[in-house]
Amino acid sequence: MASQEGKYNIKAVSKMLGIQAGTLRAWERRYSIIQPKRNEAGHRLYTDEHIYIIKWLMNKIKHGFTISQAVGLLDHHGNNIDEFVMENSSQKDLAVQLADELLAALLSFQENKAKEVLDRAFSLFTIEKVTIDILGSLLVKIGHMWENQKITVAHEHYATSFLKAKIGNVIYHLPVDGYRPKVLAVCGLKETHELGLLIFTLYLRQKGFEVIYLGEGIPPEDLSVVIDEIDPKLLVVSCTMEEHLSDTLKWLEVVEKEYPCLQIGLGGLGIEYLSNDIKTKFKDMIIGNTKTDWEQWIHKKRKHEKRPLLNH
Repeated sequence: MASQEGKYNIKAVSKMLGIQAGTLRAWERRYSIIQPKRNEAGHRLYTDEHIYIIKWLMNKIKHGFTISQAVGLLDHHGNNIDEFVMENSSQKDLAVQLADELLAALLSFQENKAKEVLDRAFSLFTIEKVTIDILGSLLVKIGHMWENQKITVAHEHYATSFLKAKIGNVIYHLPVDGYRPKVLAVCGLKETHELGLLIFTLYLRQKGFEVIYLGEGIPPEDLSVVIDEIDPKLLVVSCTMEEHLSDTLKWLEVVEKEYPCLQIGLGGLGIEYLSNDIKTKFKDMIIGNTKTDWEQWIHKKRKHEKRPLLNH
């Protein structure tokens, strides 16, 4: 179910969806189906469900409906978009189908087809579901296919470049909560795969965190300069390749000693290769690779750390 928390202001929604703010205000006045929440200053805040509804309405208009017809269609089905849009197929099945279609398009270098599939996904699902469930699962699949030599480096690079651009665009338009702590996001030592880090960055941005995204290729000495300059509360590191794990873990131990108040999180597909002993040793750092893992990790930090990640 889509989140009921108001977190997108009207400017962010306008940029994300390509719809005029004036149109959103007009729909709000004329149709009770979209009623954004208000913050203490009286500014509109849209929930994930509102984003879902607006996307669905825009998709219907694109296919020839008037706005009143689209709203009437939705009203007739009790505003239950999930059941109405999915009809006899579950969201999970359709998400898997779209992920497979997107993968096939990317691996055959069909950019227009990939864009069409992704646009269809965004018209049916929330931003969170598309990016975390569909693109996230696709990331894992592409990684495994490349490691098992089922696709070439060229295929992996093309798919990665496409997904990175799309995810980065979504991240750029998400609003930041000034009361949330700063987060520094960087790849592990010698690590060049960024998609896992981008997915987690997106998750944090959706939670309102200000994330300074550095990506790959950052020397340890440069990272220290950035930490000293911006004083982040959390350092997030992603490692995909097994051969980079050892150096990355040694580096993180040094960082932990140098910055004892800095909370460190380690994610990426590479943690699957860690032995149980190593996982136990670094258990407080390991974030995991699923949304559930991420939520549990943040909750644990919020509960036990002296400098909680989430302000009450």
